[in-house]
Amino acid sequence: MAVNGGRDAHMTVEGQHTADRPAGPATSGDDGASAGAAVRSHRRAFLQGAAASATAAVAAPAIAQSGPSVRWRLQSSFPKSMDNLFGAAQMFCERVDRLTGGRFHIRPFAAGEIVGGLQVLDAVQNGTIEMGHTASYYYIGRNRALAFDTAVPFGLNARQQNAWMYYGGGLELVRELMREFNVMSFPAGNTGAQMGGWFRREIRSMKDMHGLRFRIPGLAGEMLSRIGVLPQVIAPGEIYSALERGTIDATELTGPHDDEKLGLAKVAKFYYYPGFWEGGAQLSMYVGLKEWAKLPREFQQAIDTASAEVNIRMLAEYDAKNPPALARIRKAGVQVLPFPSDVMAAAQKAAFHMFDEEAAKNPSFAKIYANWRPFRDAQHSWHRTSDLSYDSFVLNHPVGAPHPAAPAKK
Repeated sequence: MAVNGGRDAHMTVEGQHTADRPAGPATSGDDGASAGAAVRSHRRAFLQGAAASATAAVAAPAIAQSGPSVRWRLQSSFPKSMDNLFGAAQMFCERVDRLTGGRFHIRPFAAGEIVGGLQVLDAVQNGTIEMGHTASYYYIGRNRALAFDTAVPFGLNARQQNAWMYYGGGLELVRELMREFNVMSFPAGNTGAQMGGWFRREIRSMKDMHGLRFRIPGLAGEMLSRIGVLPQVIAPGEIYSALERGTIDATELTGPHDDEKLGLAKVAKFYYYPGFWEGGAQLSMYVGLKEWAKLPREFQQAIDTASAEVNIRMLAEYDAKNPPALARIRKAGVQVLPFPSDVMAAAQKAAFHMFDEEAAKNPSFAKIYANWRPFRDAQHSWHRTSDLSYDSFVLNHPVGAPHPAAPAKK
């Protein structure tokens, strides 16, 4: 159910108790005995209070011992049917609640329940909601540099994105840009490398891309338009009917687990890989800067910690769920095929021309790109030495059928 109008769940600060103060010095009318009794009485009270505090500290998280009680709302850009994506928002809220002993309660809402799924940035910026979970490249109409916070064509994979964000200066650069929108951001999920999408006809070479009506938004759509594709922007809920009717020839979404839910195998029999425009698509938590500044430091740390946990667990969940989904898709008679090499080569050339052009006219894009590009090159040098050599061998030299399970012990 959509929620319209003002905010119904604001920060509320409960009454706070001042600490007990030690007894003051005895007045001239007090005798020594009464003064000593007062000191001993205060010492007993102090020790009893310390013991009670220690017991409470064992029974509940330290964050929950004092400070305000806070209630916020968070909206996702994703519907409840996309269980990994919306589930990440639910996981985040549950984790913050546990970390704070229930003192910081955030209620998650699905796309459209408060604002539209692509209006999350605006809603956090203007204070309609305190938090949002979204993909920053949805908002490249505001500034194309926002794409770096999610994914750009032929960009970083999930591991490399995390390395850049946490240790390569990416997070600092992104947050500097986000301040222009009065938002603090946190990496909070990654899909890993996505699939290239569903096609009604086979793609054998570049010429099959010319005039192709492909549902694909953002920088990826612009990149493909430069090699002859006709990009279309269609909401996820309309993809199936558009593909079935032939309004579009192809569509991309995410990967096997999410794509299977849309039933696209019924209307398209060619499933291409990889999604070279999203080598590791990162999701982000947004917090309004004004609301962030009101939070106790402990609650700020809870947001940081829970976001980092979601960032790890979403990728792990996709890696666990995509293989069986892909097997079911193949079993349904879908041909799972790689893009022809000439298509990917032409698209990569178009992508970096697009980046150079944008950097020449957009100072924000240029500043991030100047950091991101050499980091990407260094990562590729390392991954060619490490992961690529390892993965190439083990994936191309299978050892045969898995060993049978050991018999159960009697």
